[in-house]
Amino acid sequence: MPIYCDVALPVPIDSLFTYTVDGQAPEPGARVLVSFRREQMLGVVVRLHQNVSAALTAQLKPILRVVDAEPVLASEMLELGQWIAQYYVAPLGEVLRSMLPLQAELRQRIAYRITEEGLRAHQATQQPALLHFESAPAALPVEQTLLARLADGQAHSAAALQKQTAVTSATFNALMRRGWIARESSANTRAVRRTVSVAVLAEGIRLPKLNANQQMLLAELAGAQGRRSVEALPQLPVPKTTLATLVRRGLVHIEEVPADSPFAQSSAVRAGSPLAHILNPEQAGAVEKTSAQVQAGGFAPFLLHGITGSGKTAVYLAAMRRALDAGRGSLLLVPEIGLTPAMVAQMQAVFGEQVALLHSALTPTERVEQWRRIHNGEARVVVGTRSAVFAPVQGLALVIVDEEHDTSYKQAEMPRYHARDVAVMRARLQQATIVLGSATPSLESWLNVERNKYALLSLPQRVAQRPLPQVTLIDMRQEFRERGEEQLLSRALHAAIEETLQRKEQVMLLLNRRGYSYVVLCRACGAKLECENCAIALTHHKSNDGASTRSVTGQRLECHYCGFRRTVPKRCPTCDSEHLYAFGVGSQQGEERLQELFPAANIARMDRDTMRSHKDFERVLAQLHRGEIDMLVGTQMIAKGHDMHGVTLVGVLGADHALGLPDLRAAERVFQLITQVAGRAGRGERAGRVLVQTYYPDHYAMQHAATHDYAGFAAHELRYRKLLHYPPAAVLTNILLEHADEQKAAGWAKQIGRWLEQHPHPHVRVLGPAAAPIARIKRIHRFHLILKSSSRKELAQLVRDLLEFSASIEIPRRNLTIDVDAMHLM
Repeated sequence: MPIYCDVALPVPIDSLFTYTVDGQAPEPGARVLVSFRREQMLGVVVRLHQNVSAALTAQLKPILRVVDAEPVLASEMLELGQWIAQYYVAPLGEVLRSMLPLQAELRQRIAYRITEEGLRAHQATQQPALLHFESAPAALPVEQTLLARLADGQAHSAAALQKQTAVTSATFNALMRRGWIARESSANTRAVRRTVSVAVLAEGIRLPKLNANQQMLLAELAGAQGRRSVEALPQLPVPKTTLATLVRRGLVHIEEVPADSPFAQSSAVRAGSPLAHILNPEQAGAVEKTSAQVQAGGFAPFLLHGITGSGKTAVYLAAMRRALDAGRGSLLLVPEIGLTPAMVAQMQAVFGEQVALLHSALTPTERVEQWRRIHNGEARVVVGTRSAVFAPVQGLALVIVDEEHDTSYKQAEMPRYHARDVAVMRARLQQATIVLGSATPSLESWLNVERNKYALLSLPQRVAQRPLPQVTLIDMRQEFRERGEEQLLSRALHAAIEETLQRKEQVMLLLNRRGYSYVVLCRACGAKLECENCAIALTHHKSNDGASTRSVTGQRLECHYCGFRRTVPKRCPTCDSEHLYAFGVGSQQGEERLQELFPAANIARMDRDTMRSHKDFERVLAQLHRGEIDMLVGTQMIAKGHDMHGVTLVGVLGADHALGLPDLRAAERVFQLITQVAGRAGRGERAGRVLVQTYYPDHYAMQHAATHDYAGFAAHELRYRKLLHYPPAAVLTNILLEHADEQKAAGWAKQIGRWLEQHPHPHVRVLGPAAAPIARIKRIHRFHLILKSSSRKELAQLVRDLLEFSASIEIPRRNLTIDVDAMHLM
């Protein structure tokens, strides 16, 4: 009897696709190569069956090739993918693509073929008698050239066409929209491995006459036991052609050898294993409880609430070490691998070759290599960012989510999953222990503790009984009244910095805004300079010369959403006034003004503009550890769990501006940010202090942050959330409609709003439709509706019904975003 398989394909369509199976049937979880429309693509087999109607059988296509003899997704991982698709209302194929970072194993060939319409258009340009052809506008010269290349009716590769005609992808897309050309693709799988070229000195050959450069290179190889990587040879002062000459003369040959793992020891940390230190009673107790649960088996969630500097990392690594000694696997998630080089170094020190690294900064080939090591059981310990939650760890027994409150765990693209919540579900499906760790837990996790869903582990003391830093709130309203003008630093913070520098101690200042100034404004008409693609003010980035707030012509304005850049104009585009001024202090201006105030200090800046790669980050941290930097100013990057023993003073400038944003989590984010950055002070032998400049000193988030009182803040904030029916006291979904045509997006939002009015649910409240707070991004107009409910089940059903309605009125799935448990509503 024929066998059929349902395949999930990586397309924005909420359905599976059925294919016939000829020959050996693939297993669920294996990848297959199939044809879809005019393309070939990889899909994942979800199920095998024999239930296809006779009428449908004749329309089915066969599988082209079974790629995997064994499943690449185990049954529990396939079940996890199906749960994500259901919970986050995402196409299953796109979910499974996110779970498998194996795109480098697919070699795809894109080709284009002329259509009948395109052939007629081409003939019309060649024969004046046919110029009556009016099915589409006349072809542009570059389009005519492309049509001429395709006129033979054959499929031509995109790469060859671009090389021959210099066309761009925009030209291909334009002609496809007119129906003049059709896109085709074919695909093949390949084995992927990284190699490095090694120069090997030939043996047993009598040396001929050599010039000085050739002698130098051979001497270098001889001193390296006859082998040296080709990448290292350019360090020698010899021409690049020297090696090629020696290879041609048979004195050296080149070998390709497997490359080393990309998991390299961080240069920022030279400490030994954290397990060399004796754990305090609270740390030891946390390790014992988690390890006992790992040994017992079964699903068990823990929330590890440890104050800053309490040694949570040591608890993680000790528990993972015990799991590995028992022959079990562990998974550690961190928010951003590039911002935690100390964690990477400690993992290397403790686990050596047993550890694998997964994050977005790896090349596609490196990602495949690491995934294969994990899948084959060569690495039983995995550390990585959000997507590492899908790592195929063998014998998984322990999952740890560090800084579980961090919003970077929420995926910003389809599928919009939250890695923390996916990690909890994965632990449940695989009957594993999960530990969520943070000094400032999310209110979602804290409420689960109060409801006895999670067990609480506490680390209330810093390592070595070090005290928490004293936090002082500085009322900037009073400062302005007494000084009569806006100042970067209050008098108290200025004096504290001077005293700290005189003691040869280090200072850290949080200024959570990039750029020089965050808005350029015309003082004549009040217009601000906005991005031409986004409904957002351009950020002012200036050159290093000059300190005036007046915007200088030629300096850079940049949009941090789409990357658009322009120079500062001479006059206001709205009223032609010359009075353009930059307002607000960003980290770039902060660094400049601090250098003027403290000229003898060595000041470094840490933000997205200066930290272009993880190497930049590690370099600055290494300098800070060596005492080469006196003062570090930066954005929230500096608050990310760094253990810097020389920092005794932390200043917080302007972090409270977020309290004025239309964000239900504003108070929570401000409390977390201040608490986390305050925790950088006093981690060494000397006590620390924190000065927070604020215009809201009486706000409960500020008051509780000043006393390191997380429990008090959580109780206060949860009362508000319950009163207003916001998460975690209720569930929330953001529905976003996007289109380049503003009227189209607004019309769709209005139709969905009207449908929701006609289909009310008693426990679901609808807010909107309305323009999104940022109404346009990258020339795409945005409208949204917010759905909140006390019943997750009812809200999920309403969203599913809404999705069906949107399909019935032909809203493309790519233009409709459903963000379940949305973290940002901007």
